[in-house]
Amino acid sequence: MARFPKIWFLRHGQTEWNAEHRIQGQLESDLTDLGRAQAQSQAALIAPILAAHQPPCLVSPLRRAQDTAKIALQGYPFVTEPKLMEVQAGLFQGQTLDEIAQSHPEVRTAAPQALDLFCAAPEGEGFDAFYDRVHAVLSALECPTVIVAHGLLGQVLRGIICGLDRADMAALPNEQGCIYVLENGQETLMRAK
Repeated sequence: MARFPKIWFLRHGQTEWNAEHRIQGQLESDLTDLGRAQAQSQAALIAPILAAHQPPCLVSPLRRAQDTAKIALQGYPFVTEPKLMEVQAGLFQGQTLDEIAQSHPEVRTAAPQALDLFCAAPEGEGFDAFYDRVHAVLSALECPTVIVAHGLLGQVLRGIICGLDRADMAALPNEQGCIYVLENGQETLMRAK
């Protein structure tokens, strides 16, 4: 298994479309009040790490990740990394899960997990290209790093580090308001007390 530097991974807070069960992919949706509160929880968790380690921070260019980073990192500098964008979900972007079940029942039935559904989207990025993009980010890391990005990207990133296959990646939990700590092929979860 490949070894990567330690990563503190923060998923963006809840968005309006998360609350509606609407697929965002690379489209934009604003944080909800709960999403901003989740980013505040992450701020309390990450502050001592930033002070002690002064790690570089990489953030997706999508607004929900940028807004989460501004709250969670509390002015700590970060770099925007385009490869950290969420998977491009093609024709499914902007649709609710119910709408997809009606318009593409065969896809919805065959891909019950969110990662599989997004990667099966017509005209979407697909799993292999998405995996390669996430792996490229990990391979370029030179030191312990904070990453602020997206749920499905986080599942693939965490899966690569922990040596999981695609099915196990798709089954990973996808919490908001916490920090996933990834080191030596293992994952631990930091939550506010």
